[in-house]
Amino acid sequence: MTNTKSTQQSQDSQQKQNSSQEDDDAPQGGATGRRPRPMEVLREARAQLAELTGLRPESVSSFEQTEAGWSLEVEVLELERVPDTMSLMASYLVELDTDGQLTGYRRVRRYERGRSDARGR
Repeated sequence: MTNTKSTQQSQDSQQKQNSSQEDDDAPQGGATGRRPRPMEVLREARAQLAELTGLRPESVSSFEQTEAGWSLEVEVLELERVPDTMSLMASYLVELDTDGQLTGYRRVRRYERGRSDARGR
């Protein structure tokens, strides 16, 4: 003897769960209309900057949401030297749209890794 009502309810429940999980895993922004989460923006910005410049981002020193999207300052290793404290670092200002896609970047500062900032930043 089978209970088809219970089986159908179980299937319906499983489909709803799967549907909500798919919504959580869906691409951010764009067609969904949902803004990407801050950590998604950070990861995507670092990946896009690395792809465009060929430089390895080491950290994000500032991050803010703007009317136009997102603005980040990313620290990258520009020139590796020995000892490591003499390596050349740079800060890049990275702008992203509301969907987290890079719209522009520029180097705003270059410095040796081992030096403190004289500008008081």
